[in-house]
Amino acid sequence: MSWPGNRRRPRFATQALLVQVAVLLLIMGIGFALVAYLLHAELEKQYEQRALAIARAVAADDQIIRGVTAHDRSGPVQERAEAARRRTGVLFVVVADDHGIRYSHPDATRIGQRVSTDPEALSGREIVTFERGTLGYSARGKVPLTTGTGRVVGQVSVGIAAGEVSRRIGDLMRPAAGFTGLALVLGVAAAAGLARRLKRQTLGLEPTDLADLLREREAVLHGIDEGVLAVDPAGRVTICNDAAARLIGGRPAQGSSIAGAGLPPGLSTLLADRTSARGVLVATEDRMLVVTAAPVRRSDHDLGHVLTLRDRTDLDAMARELDVVRALSDALRAQAHEYTNRLHTLSGLLSLGHREEAIAYLRELADDPLATEYGDGGRLRDPYIRGLLAAKTAVASECGVDLRLSADSFVPAQLRAPLDVVTILGNLVDNATAAAQTGARRPAWVEVSLLAEADILHMVVVDSGDGVSPGDVDRLFDQDFTTAADDARPHGVGLALARRLTRRHSGELSLTRASGADCGAVFVTRLPGAVVPP
Repeated sequence: MSWPGNRRRPRFATQALLVQVAVLLLIMGIGFALVAYLLHAELEKQYEQRALAIARAVAADDQIIRGVTAHDRSGPVQERAEAARRRTGVLFVVVADDHGIRYSHPDATRIGQRVSTDPEALSGREIVTFERGTLGYSARGKVPLTTGTGRVVGQVSVGIAAGEVSRRIGDLMRPAAGFTGLALVLGVAAAAGLARRLKRQTLGLEPTDLADLLREREAVLHGIDEGVLAVDPAGRVTICNDAAARLIGGRPAQGSSIAGAGLPPGLSTLLADRTSARGVLVATEDRMLVVTAAPVRRSDHDLGHVLTLRDRTDLDAMARELDVVRALSDALRAQAHEYTNRLHTLSGLLSLGHREEAIAYLRELADDPLATEYGDGGRLRDPYIRGLLAAKTAVASECGVDLRLSADSFVPAQLRAPLDVVTILGNLVDNATAAAQTGARRPAWVEVSLLAEADILHMVVVDSGDGVSPGDVDRLFDQDFTTAADDARPHGVGLALARRLTRRHSGELSLTRASGADCGAVFVTRLPGAVVPP
């Protein structure tokens, strides 16, 4: 048993269709009835005027005037009146004298009888009206019959059957009815098309479902810490929650295109390519983001593309700190291994009695820059830089690359932002080491130049590699661009991250020379405020 309250209501699109059809039927019905009413009233007026015109013509006939004046009912008046009736096709032409006695009638037996309606025209004025007489309901025109002196001697009454008006209205309303029916069919078809389009655009969801989805959307978008950025199939920004606006440094205008939204290049590329991606690193001006990109579809409908953004800036800072710790650890391990080898060599020379050779070996060690440059008495007073270069020297040596410090390097104070400087310098040195290792020049080498000018730190990294090809110069600092082999490790982040960190300190990182006859690429960095002034 189904209760009335539990009956399933029609879908919103069906309700909209039914309402539109009902409105169309109401409007068409009222319009058709109004047209019929106005047309009927207009035709009645026209037929009344037609009857009046015929009556005027008959009343102007001299023979009829003379016959009525002479009270002659023998036949001339009847003949003239019937002739006029047959010519015009009206219902009747009745001529009466000033006492209302008929002198003509379609039914000759009624001649000599008083007219069935009030002879109002005997008062000297013309009358138009619809009346019912002996021949039925008709449109009538009554005209006074006057002599040349103006004396009223009778009246002429002409009637047109009311059925003639109805037939004429039917003839005129049939095309109107056809047009109304056609308009109704087109209106219903348009309403059905609109309902179908509404259903398609709302993906078959009801208004209550849409309201629930909107509430859930607002709750989810503004209740999570992850950024959500979405575009529609036309590439217009439709969603940017508060977290996304905070992560990308501003909220793009609703409905703006991808190119005009002012998004970071990495995000613009992911949105424009419409590809699926997970865990992609994108560098902004002051943040490192982990981005997941996914297309949104429902059935066969393309609903756009969505990016979810997670902030990895803090994690990246911790990773850089861990890299520094690892660098120092590698440096200590490399130095311990190197000093152990040197002590073993000295011990062997002394145990064998080669005193002069041991003294010469000690003198050679004292002249080696590696013995002093990375110590507290060297030209680099910052422990972070010393630890990084010591570690990178050991790593480069394992790769067959000689990492050296230029003769003019001098940093007499500690760094204000050691993690950022170490990250920038470490990326440049790693790229230079890889370029020198794969380059054609031998021996392979990398030269680092560090110079403090007041609080400004200048860094120059040169390698012996093959340099940067002219086609890659403009894209060298782009996110995800790399010239390295496509292995399992991520590439295309180091230089973009280094430039981002440089610009955070209002500095600049640039490629001053792509390649040369005696060296490969030359990278120059200028970092204001990076050194504690002496």
